Amino acid sequence: MNKIACSRALAIAFFCALLFTACSQKRGEGARKEIQLLAGEKWWGGAVLDGRNSPLNDAPFSYDQFADCKANQAAPLFLSSKGRYIWSEEPLRIEITGEKIILDTTRGAVFTGSGGGTLKEAFLHAGRQFFPPAGEIPDPLLFTAPQYNTWIELQYDQNENDILKYAQDIVRKGFPVGVLMIDDNWQERYGTWSFDCKKFQDPKGMIEKLHAMGFKVMLWVVPFVSSDSPVYRELAGKRLLIFADEEKTRPASVTWWNGVSALVDLSNPAGEQWFKDQLYGLVKAYGVDGFKLDAGDPESYLGTWSHGDFDPNQQCEAYARLGLDFPLNELRACWKMAGQPLAQRLRDKSHTWSDLQVLIPDMIASGLLGYQFGCPDMIGGGEWTSFQDTSVLDEELIVRSAQVSALMPMMQFSVAPWRVLSAENLAICRNMALLHHRMGDEILALARASALSGEPMVRNLEYEYPGQGWHGVKDQFLLGDRILVAPVVHKGRRSREVIFPEGEWQGDDGSLVTGPVTLKIDVPLARLPWYRKLRP
Repeated sequence: MNKIACSRALAIAFFCALLFTACSQKRGEGARKEIQLLAGEKWWGGAVLDGRNSPLNDAPFSYDQFADCKANQAAPLFLSSKGRYIWSEEPLRIEITGEKIILDTTRGAVFTGSGGGTLKEAFLHAGRQFFPPAGEIPDPLLFTAPQYNTWIELQYDQNENDILKYAQDIVRKGFPVGVLMIDDNWQERYGTWSFDCKKFQDPKGMIEKLHAMGFKVMLWVVPFVSSDSPVYRELAGKRLLIFADEEKTRPASVTWWNGVSALVDLSNPAGEQWFKDQLYGLVKAYGVDGFKLDAGDPESYLGTWSHGDFDPNQQCEAYARLGLDFPLNELRACWKMAGQPLAQRLRDKSHTWSDLQVLIPDMIASGLLGYQFGCPDMIGGGEWTSFQDTSVLDEELIVRSAQVSALMPMMQFSVAPWRVLSAENLAICRNMALLHHRMGDEILALARASALSGEPMVRNLEYEYPGQGWHGVKDQFLLGDRILVAPVVHKGRRSREVIFPEGEWQGDDGSLVTGPVTLKIDVPLARLPWYRKLRP
């Protein structure tokens, strides 16, 4: 670096330093920091679930992140369309009212600054400072082929015969093979991570058969331990469970969606190692390829004590770190793991059009929090109660859901399309799966680029085309910077308006569009409108 460049770099660094401010407090002290909003400024961040409510300052907004990731991913990061950012190493309390932002820290410091004048510049600057990308991606198969989760089809009746049939049906129906996820209740008990011998006669042989078909296999796990098991007694005796009392003498009993259980204490290095040993044992014994790390929500740890005095958010973060040992991974709850090679799925969605409509803004929010390797939940929804009566399933909704997912970084099926769809609609879903597979190498290249830059794979228009009034667009997105995707997310619609930014765009139908322009296009049920940018 020459003297002029060096002087310039020092000047920039000094200027940025002046923009930083910090304050610290213990939780409950009530110290506050106020930030005045700029004219026309819009804000994003905090939690993936608030993507649908973004920009956050379009309405009064408040959020206390302590022990609350809103059942999905969250991070102590907020970004502005004017290039400003907010970051803390600890959970934040934030309130946006009128013309200002009010911040409280739970403890530690909160940093505010400016990385330029746009949303993109704010993200890149904050990322370099606080969550630099790791340069690695999760398993490439997560991007190049669909995922198939057995939850909706089998629910709590996971068993060898039906899992093999599900996989065989995938192949017979002409869907691309990919990752097969075996969900809850394959195991003996929570914490006893071995196959239930009553339902799996030859689990190793089953996985070998799935491998021979071309699948990689994931198993569902959680940090809970059944309290009536030998494993519980073992871990309690070694003090490797979360405690119910401040003196750390009694294991806590925690209520979650499957009942009441104990929790492995991941703040204890011995507890962390025990959990890893269970996972590596499954890899060695059965040939398992990876794990769906479910639960881990920080609220499960509220009111408990740990060996390492971790707060609930730190426990959530520690659970996510287990996934770094396994390139084939999936998380649904996560805290402060931006830029890491972890596959992050949106929380389970109901089989409703309203839940379909939040997939795009929530995926955009995930990327803006640094969780760039995202999956938009299971096609048609992942909330199992929605599928108790298959007679009321909406075929159009499943088709449109598949179209939303087709050009996302990842695409996941659970309900078997061949079981619930007509032949015509099944063909559309299969075409969407094949489109994702056909675009797999390009999606994978974007993932690898994102692993180096940290940039979101799924982007809103404001990120790439700032200041043009498109900050509120929630029904179209960019995959990378050159693919524009405009699905239909409303029942019965066969047309829609598409915003085309500047440049020349070639559509899936062969059309050429020169932007900036907004056009109304026809979208029959079989069509997913998407466009590739040919020229700036």
